[in-house]
Amino acid sequence: MEAALDDGVPRIGARLKAVRQARRLTLTDVAEACGLTKGFLSKLERDQASASVAALVRVCAALGISPGSLFEAAPAGEVVRAGSYPPISFGGRGLTEYLLTPSGERRLQALLSEVAPGGGSGEETYALPAEVEFVFVLEGDLEVTVAGEVTALGTGDAFTFSPGAEHGFRSLRADGPTRVLWVFAPALSEGRAAVPPPS
Repeated sequence: MEAALDDGVPRIGARLKAVRQARRLTLTDVAEACGLTKGFLSKLERDQASASVAALVRVCAALGISPGSLFEAAPAGEVVRAGSYPPISFGGRGLTEYLLTPSGERRLQALLSEVAPGGGSGEETYALPAEVEFVFVLEGDLEVTVAGEVTALGTGDAFTFSPGAEHGFRSLRADGPTRVLWVFAPALSEGRAAVPPPS
């Protein structure tokens, strides 16, 4: 339950700030998106100002949340249940991929890939807009090429590199899938990668 100001108005500033930071937005980003001043938003986040309903609706729209979510008890965390992983598509061939982190999470992103024998990212290398990429082979054998340097990974091997370098990967297995956990930090921005496949 949210703490209330002395006048009975619930405190929503900390929730607004946490959502903004999780989405990697600055006060300026939100101010420009909702037509309010950066100074007012700063006061709102410190519970030193209250917003009209219309202004709060605009702030929530800029943050991609519903106004009602500000008044719900904060969850301890979000669960993505086994068997309910949302499928995503990065392209490539012989790949089935799933998102393991909540779609709104911006600090990091975890994916599970099942790579068919000989499958992978494709012939062309690519770079991604993240600071670090972590690879853990759950099962099988994976070849990862980063900036022309080839590394072979087996079950239980982990590899960390800069995804801004041109890279690619492929399964080295002759039969059976290679299962891989990928972690990116920060999360890949929407529209650049990890788009849901067409239904």
